[in-house]
Formats: sequence, C-alpha cells, structure tokens
Amino acid sequence: MGQTAVNEKEPVPIEIKEPVAMWSPLAEPIFRSIWLAGLFSNIGTWMQDVGAAWLMTSMTSSPDMVASMQTATYLPFFLLSLPAGAVADVFDRRKLLAIGQGWMLVAASILGVLTLTGMVSPWALLILTFMLGIGNAISAPAWNALTPELVAASKLEPAIALNGVSFNASRGIGAALGGLVVAAWGTASVFLINAASFLTIIFVLLRWKRVQEPNSNYQRESIFGAIRAGIRYVQHSPGLISVLARCCLFATCASAMWALLPLVGRQQLRLDSIGYGLLLSVFGVGTLMGAFLMPVFRRHMSIDHLNSAGNLLFAVSMVVLALSSNFGIASIAMLGCGVSWILVNSTLNVGAQMAVTAWVRARAMAVYILLFQGSVALGSFIWGQVALRYGLSVPLIAAGSIMCLNLICALKYKIGTTEGFDTTSSSHWSDPKIVHQPEPDDGPVLISVEYVIDSTKAKEFADACVLLGSQRRRDGAYQWHLFCDLAEPTRYLETFMVESWAEHVRQHERVIVSDRIAEQKVDSYHIGERPRKVRHMLSAYASEQPPGIPAIVESTSEA
Repeated sequence: MGQTAVNEKEPVPIEIKEPVAMWSPLAEPIFRSIWLAGLFSNIGTWMQDVGAAWLMTSMTSSPDMVASMQTATYLPFFLLSLPAGAVADVFDRRKLLAIGQGWMLVAASILGVLTLTGMVSPWALLILTFMLGIGNAISAPAWNALTPELVAASKLEPAIALNGVSFNASRGIGAALGGLVVAAWGTASVFLINAASFLTIIFVLLRWKRVQEPNSNYQRESIFGAIRAGIRYVQHSPGLISVLARCCLFATCASAMWALLPLVGRQQLRLDSIGYGLLLSVFGVGTLMGAFLMPVFRRHMSIDHLNSAGNLLFAVSMVVLALSSNFGIASIAMLGCGVSWILVNSTLNVGAQMAVTAWVRARAMAVYILLFQGSVALGSFIWGQVALRYGLSVPLIAAGSIMCLNLICALKYKIGTTEGFDTTSSSHWSDPKIVHQPEPDDGPVLISVEYVIDSTKAKEFADACVLLGSQRRRDGAYQWHLFCDLAEPTRYLETFMVESWAEHVRQHERVIVSDRIAEQKVDSYHIGERPRKVRHMLSAYASEQPPGIPAIVESTSEA
C-alpha cells in the first residue's frame, strides 16, 4: 500500500459551471426540511441572544462583563470543536446533532426557569450561556459537514449561502421578535421559546433516515487518532490554511461589533429593547440583500475579490457605527455590516468546503469553526478591555482599521486556490501482495518507492516531489523524505512512515482525483524499469511475527 498502481485513464477535468440559482438547493426534500428547522431554531437562538444581552446590561453596566457574554458563547467552540469534529466523522452525525440539540434544550429551559423565578444573576447567566455554547460546539462541525451530502456538488455554493441566510436572516427576525417579546413578557419568555425551538431540529433529525456510508476499514478510527489525522490534514492543506488565515483576521476584528453592540444601543444610541431589536433586524435585512446579490457578484468577481470587498465594506460600516449618534445612521452602518457579513462568511465557508474531502470534512470544518469562534471569543475580550479604558468608539474604529489588513493578507493567502480542487475519492492505489496480514494496530509502517531518473532533471524531479510529500503527510504519514543514492545519483528513494497498518489502509481510501495529477507528474520522471519497486516494511517490534515471516511486504506498481 502507498502510492503504487495508478489507473491508466487520465483524470477527468473539472467543468467550471455558471453559478446556479440561490434557492435551487431547497428542491432537495431533506435539505429543505433541515434548512427550515434550522431557520426556526436560529430565530429562537437570536431571540435568546437579544434577551440575554439585554438582561446582562440591566444587571450590570460593566463593559467587560457585557463583552464576556460573547466569550461565554464562543469559548466552548475553542475547547470542543476538534473532539466534536472527530466524533462527527467517525460516528453517525445525525445522532451527534440530536444529542447537541437536546443539551441546548435543557440549558435554555433552566435559564428560562431561573429568570422567571427571579433567581438569575450575572454569573448564572454567563454560566448557562456557556452551557448553551457547549451544545452548539458539539453540533456545529456535524451541521457544517452535512451540507455536501444533502445536495449535489453543483448546488454546494448556493446551499452554503442559504445556510448563511438562515443563520443571519434569522438574526434579524429573531432580534426584532426578541425585542418585542422582552418588552411585552420579559426576558424569561425568550429563553423558553428558544428551548422549544430545539424540538423542531430534534424532530426532523429523528425522522431522517440517513444512509450511513459503508465503512470499508476493518478497524474504526479512535477519537484521538481521528483528531491527530484531522490536524495533520489541515497542516498540509495549503488551500485550507489560506482560508483559515483570512478567517481569523476577519473574525477577530468583526467581534468588536458583536461584543459592543448592546452597549452602543443602550448608551450611545439610547435605545430600548425594541429599538435594539430593530437595529439587529436591519442587519438581518442586510444579510438577505447580500445573499441575493452574491450570485450576481460571483458572475463578475472571483471568490477572493468578493471576500476582500466584503472585508472593506464591513470595516467602513464599523467606523460609521462608532461615529453615529442616531438610529438612522447606525441603521445604515448595520445594513452594510449585514451585506458584508454574508459575503465574507459565504466565501470563507465555500473555500473551506472546497478544500476538504469527505473522510475528514467534519474535522476540517471543526478547525475552521474553532478558529473563527475562538477569534471571536478572544477578540470580544480584547475589545471589551479596550472599551473599558477608552470608550466605545475607539475599539470599533481600531477594529475597522485592522480589518483592512485583510486586503494585504489576500495577496498571499488566496481562497480561490480551492476552486477546481477535485476532492472526489479516487481509490487508484493498488493493494500490496503480502504473505502475512498485520494486525490493525501493528506499526509503524515504512513505505518506500524507488525512482530512476535522468540526472539532468534532478531539480525538477525534487521540486515535483514537494507536493507529493505534502499529500502523503496530509493523508496519514507523519514523516516523509526523498533520498538520493550517493553511489548511483540517478536512483532516488521516496520514504514515508505511517503510525499503524490500519492508518495505512485508510490512506488508500483517502486519495482523491486531484492527487493523481501530482503523482503522475512525479512518475513521469521515472525512466527505469516498470513497474516501479515499492516496499512496505513493518517494524520488527510491532508484534509477534509468525516463524519465518519477516516484517516486510513488497509490491510493484504500474505507472
């Protein structure tokens, strides 16, 4: 096993199609059901967000305590996203989602009862907000990883945009309703409504008969092993790293607006709960505008240019919000924030989804969520401390100015590198001929591939192998090397090590269509006998070997 036999047929070129209609994914029944349930639940969540922010500002006027609400909401993502992503890839995502929604149902219910009985305090509100964040962190990687299996690949981009619409339009609807409900019946009512909203997703999930993809491995990945594999995948995926770099800078700066908006509404604009809800509703209208405009923009702009334009608009809007003293100007700023929020987040999410393949999707999205929400949590704390010392305007203006650096960051970290990256499983590696079947946990395993090349093309060959080495590491190798024979300079040996035989079996299932391009380029330099010599060596101390059976298996490949 290792890169051995490659099928003779050429990789199928990826067809670049015109963007499809934004609403087309809703034609898929299961996507429509989950999307509608998510919309209703998100409305409940944002109603709670308004109620919780308003309740906290009524109990304390401390900017850092108010800003800590954002930290309590998003810190669980930083702590739990990776384990949740690993569980979502290894086990049934549907069940994991149901558990997460059930957890949030209980936490929201407790908060509602405490508030209703007058027993809530600022710290109790923070703790239960943190508990809700735990449920959200458990659910988020599985939720994000579901989209590609609910719609066809051609509808992925509009499906992601629709998820953004659900999340952000519900912010506007929920904010408006939350402000009205808080004014009419008090904050306890929005907490209890939010608790009830989780029942809709649980109902849809329990009715969904998800077809679990068959697991061809003879041993399921352990959770810790799956986490390591996910981190290794991210480390060696340049396209995904570009998305994550852009994501962190945007989220850290944008968190200033979310962390300080309740205080801007109460202290700077002198709004009541209804006015604050209406201000957030304007943001929701902006996200709807952005969602409708995005397919139009995509016909004329690359994903990178659209992301940069969104960053610039958000930065300008934050500065306007910082300087505004009346509801009208603040509403214009929030409209701009809404449009740019959906543009930036949709392009980032699309870039992340395009950069990963099915076997690691939830883990990769968990890293994306972890960094995004972790940046929001850290940024909220930082901007809260700045506001405590210098007032509300300074952190908003500073965050807007720093966000403009994303335009410079875009020169190096391009999201568009993920477009045209075919992550379809290829399974073009051949099985080795072995005389002894190792145990799944036996290892480490050393794989070597021998090449004979034209010495005048040595540098070209070595340069081509760099991408190949990155692919080996991404899919399971913890070491990779390329050696030149000092006695015979035309002979090269590629080696890579995998921690166990089971992990190497999984490598065979992880190779994708785009990998074949790099593999065939490297193999084109081989001028020696074919098939090439490929060896698989198992550590002599891996396990008890049967008498006379060496800890080595050998196979050949045809290129």
